[in-house]
Amino acid sequence: MRAQFSIGTLALAAALVSIPACDVEFGDLGRFSRDFHYNYPLQTHGRIAVETFNGSVEISGWDQPMVDISGTKYGPTEEIAEALTISVDHTPDAISVRAVRPADRRGNQGARFVIKIPRDAILERIASANGSIRTVDGAGPARLRTSNGAIHVASLNGRVDAQTTNSAVELTDVNGDATVVTSNGHIHAERLRGSLQGTTSNGGINAVLEAVTGPIRLETRNGSIDLRLPEKFTGDVHATTSNSGISLHLPPDASARVSARTSNASISSDFEMKVQGEFNKNHMEGTIGSGGPFIDLSTTNGGIHLLKM
Repeated sequence: MRAQFSIGTLALAAALVSIPACDVEFGDLGRFSRDFHYNYPLQTHGRIAVETFNGSVEISGWDQPMVDISGTKYGPTEEIAEALTISVDHTPDAISVRAVRPADRRGNQGARFVIKIPRDAILERIASANGSIRTVDGAGPARLRTSNGAIHVASLNGRVDAQTTNSAVELTDVNGDATVVTSNGHIHAERLRGSLQGTTSNGGINAVLEAVTGPIRLETRNGSIDLRLPEKFTGDVHATTSNSGISLHLPPDASARVSARTSNASISSDFEMKVQGEFNKNHMEGTIGSGGPFIDLSTTNGGIHLLKM
């Protein structure tokens, strides 16, 4: 089934106010707004997809077999705000909601969404432009895409693929593999149970893993890397940065093969190491304990530290 809505009830003119630097929504700059509200049933493990522009998306789980969609659309005039179409496709096992960008409209126009979903619903694709994405609960595989807005993911059961530009990505309590790409923003992962692939240009990477099910690959240019691994981790670790340092926290009984390189700083280790190959303050290769996963650490203008937890 397909339904299209263009809801308009009341014009609200408001003076511009000072907006904090974090998570600015371009849609908030529109002078006129229209609220909308829909709800539809969704079966267990049903799929949800959302697409908008110049606005944020907030999704949270609840204990009802329904998807509740609230939101606000914006425009520089009453007519433009009202003309913005919210399109909804819905079946018993999938719901797709989209703010339709008019081909002949430009300027401060957009829509933001606040959505409640069953806790086991799959976040199939959540996309915005110039807006943040925030999710609490839900399942993967989840695909999240935006630009000029932060991505925050909490309590997700399954794989997540998150990409943005010029902002941060934060993951908390994710039970699955994670792929994260951003620029000019940090990456933070806490209580992650899975593999992690993280790439940023000008930001730090901080990750605490509770379980590792695959390789860890972290790469940045102008930010530090701080990584904490759990006991009995089995995945290889590759961490690369420049103009900053790398700190790797390992359990006291860790076993691994290590290769660490820096150009203009030093390397330190809390672990006894069986040296293999070159060993000096800038280059270290060896084995911790009985060996095991391969740890490859590389930076240019920063130190490297292997620390016992």
